[in-house]
Order: sequence, then structure tokens, then C-alpha cells
Amino acid sequence: MSYNEIIKKQSDFFHSNKTKDIGFRIGQLKKLRSLIKGHETVLSRATWNDFKKSEFDTYTTEFGILYHDIAEAIKKLPEWAKRKSVATNLVNWPARSYIIPEPLGVCLVIGAWNYPYQLSLSPLVAAIAAGNTVILKPSEIASATSAAMAKMINENFPPEFIFAVEGGIPETTALLENKFDKIFFTGSTAVGKIVYQAAAKNLTPVTLELGGKSPAIVTHDCNLKETAKRLVWAKFLNAGQTCIAPDYVLVDETVKDEFLLLLKEFIKKFDYSFANHNYVQIINERTFHRLTALIDEKKIYFGGETDVQNRYISPTVLTHVTFDDKVMEDEIFGPVLPVIAYSTIDDAILKIRSRPKPLACYIFTNDSIIKNKLLSELSFGGGAVNDAVMHISNPNLPFGGVGSSGIGSYHGEAGFAAFSHHKSILEKLFWWEPDLKYPPNTEKKLSWIKWLMGR
Repeated sequence: MSYNEIIKKQSDFFHSNKTKDIGFRIGQLKKLRSLIKGHETVLSRATWNDFKKSEFDTYTTEFGILYHDIAEAIKKLPEWAKRKSVATNLVNWPARSYIIPEPLGVCLVIGAWNYPYQLSLSPLVAAIAAGNTVILKPSEIASATSAAMAKMINENFPPEFIFAVEGGIPETTALLENKFDKIFFTGSTAVGKIVYQAAAKNLTPVTLELGGKSPAIVTHDCNLKETAKRLVWAKFLNAGQTCIAPDYVLVDETVKDEFLLLLKEFIKKFDYSFANHNYVQIINERTFHRLTALIDEKKIYFGGETDVQNRYISPTVLTHVTFDDKVMEDEIFGPVLPVIAYSTIDDAILKIRSRPKPLACYIFTNDSIIKNKLLSELSFGGGAVNDAVMHISNPNLPFGGVGSSGIGSYHGEAGFAAFSHHKSILEKLFWWEPDLKYPPNTEKKLSWIKWLMGR
């Protein structure tokens, strides 16, 4: 079938109103959960084949989050989808007012390769919960996971409801030439702009989950040992190929040396390797060479070992880095961590503000004044205080960017909202109505209207 035919079939199925039934949605969510559980071994083998991601990491960073998302949607969907009454103002009395969440229609979900199941199927969960049909386009960069996901979807769901499309830039470009009711994209800012331009031609609403250089700020009064441990885990998880990984660290100059020693201590302690199943390959040679070009050998504090044949870059910490260095130009998206000293918190804020708004920010401090100052004066998608990355695991926290790091958010009820339109209704009663709005217009009526509308 051509893309036009699939979209037409999905549109017809959507307009049959079957997906609007809450029982149908819950049933499909349960079916998806069962399919993922039944395919765990196959799906885990695919992530290992693509970039040596272990079964442990695949479960904790992909399946576990998906199961939690699905359970949350099944439990709370009846409440999310319920008509919600709101107050009616005096001007419209007697009447009642309410908001009806309704699905948007045929949706396109374009996933990313670095967490291929979570970043493709979590938006799918939200789209199903909201009552839509979906064309899913997994990332071709992780080819084994794309094939495994497409096979699982296409062999178990009718194409008029969910259909997975494999392929690269030509296929994605062809898909974007069609009109959708919603496009959800996860990936780079550069590609996000292309998706946004394509969506604009049809005024299609978008959610763009992008990236950016997410900072971590380490103050002199924090628990330095715990801070180093948490940042090492967050940065080198998935070999740094995480959109919300701390991209660089701004550390108070008075504790920089101690902090660097602790980073080295925890990298050694965690003993990152494929054999230990706690590290992954760089996704491809092109990315490998891009990352190695960012490592200035004169600024390596720890790490720096590379192996092109195995696409391996050891956890690497850089010091004496400035904001003019190549490594500070764009999002690193790999296991390279620049550490930069700051003298005052205001200086750190100015440095962060001089760059596009990041997807995440991590604040490590025990000083509530500094914490509140940073939270107030820095704009970013989301983040954590005294932790990193873990905010994504809470479905009650909407996940998304701001500015060049993204548009819109999802997870939990925010995901349901991202794939819904909230239709506002005023339902007027017939038994009485003042004649203030009807001609003839008089000074007395105007004075009453001013009083009613100015209250």
C-alpha cells in the first residue's frame, strides 16, 4: 500500500468512531503491553545487535518505562477522557460549561534511535490512549530495532489502526508530504526544523522533542561525592547517547579539583565495558568520528581511549575547557564530559543564558537560595535538583523542551493531552435569558453590561 492509501484507511477507521470508545483504547493498550512482554527477548537481541545495549539496560531504560506508561494510561484513561465541567460566568447564565477531550485523528510518530523502543512506543501509547490512529516511523539508524519493532507492530495490529514504516530520509520525506492531524517527532534540532516546516504547510500541530547542551551546576556546598556518583551514572548511561544527559558541568572553582578526583573514582568503580553489560557502542562510525574530533588530547583529564573497530570511546572527562572550544559548540551526545569552573553563580547563569535554552538542567546544591535563584533565572525544559536524568521516570512530570530544545510535552496525562483537542462547550438553557445583548442598544443596557463584564 502507498502512504496515501494507508492514511486514507486510517482516516476512514478513525471516522468509524471505534477508537473513541474507551474500552477499545484500553484493550489496545493491554494488547501492546502483552506484545512487548512476549517479544522482550527478540527486542533485546536487536538492541544488542545495533549497539551492544544489554538486556539489563534495555529493560531499565526502555521496557520498564513503557510498562509504567501503559499501566498509568490504563488506570487513569477513564478520568483523563472524561468530560470536565468548568464554571460559567455571569454573562452566560443560565448555562453550563464543559470541556470534552477528543482525539485528533491520524497521527505520525517519528522515533529516535538512542532509546528506540521508549522513544517510539511511549508516544504511541499516548496516541492510542487519546483515541487516534498512528503511522509509526522508527529510526533507521538502529536498523535491527527498527525491523523488530515494525515486525511486531505490523503482524499484530491492522494497518488502518497502527502501521509501522521502515526506511530512512526518502521514506520520512515522503511521509511528511502527506497531511496528518498530528506529528510527533523525537530527534535533533536540525531535523526538527525540517519536520516543523513540513507540518506548517498543512497547519498540522506538532510535538518536537529535541535536544541541546544540558548543563549541570555544582555548587561548593553540595554533597560532592553523591553529586559525582549521580553525574557519572547519568552522563555515561547509554555511552552518553541520551538527549537529557548532562552535556557539561559548571563547578564552583573552589571544589573543582576534588570534584574531578571523584568523577575519576566513580568511573573506575563502575568499570564501564561491553563485557560488564553497563556500556554501549557508539551507534555508527560517522558518529564515532564526530565524537573523537571533539576530544582535545591536551584537555583530557581522564579517559580518552578509542577503538574504531568496536565503536568504543571510553568515559572521558575534559578539563581546562572554555566556551570557545569545539566541544562546547553543539550537543555532544556521547561519552565526553567537559568540566568548567565558575567563580560566581551569576557568572554561571550568564554562560548558560548565552546559549539556546536546553532540554534539561541539573542543579546540585544544599543552598535553597541558590537553588531558587537558578530555577527562577534559567529557562529549560525540565530537570532535577541533586539528581540527573531521573525526572523522565516520573509520569506526573510532563517531559519536553522549550525554545530550540522542543515544542510541547508528553508522558502521563501530558501525553494524552498532546494527542487530544480539548473542545470547549457552552450549553445554554432555554428557560430564561436577559435581553441585554439584543437590540435596541441603550445606555441602561450598556451600564448593566459594563457591570457584568467588569466584575
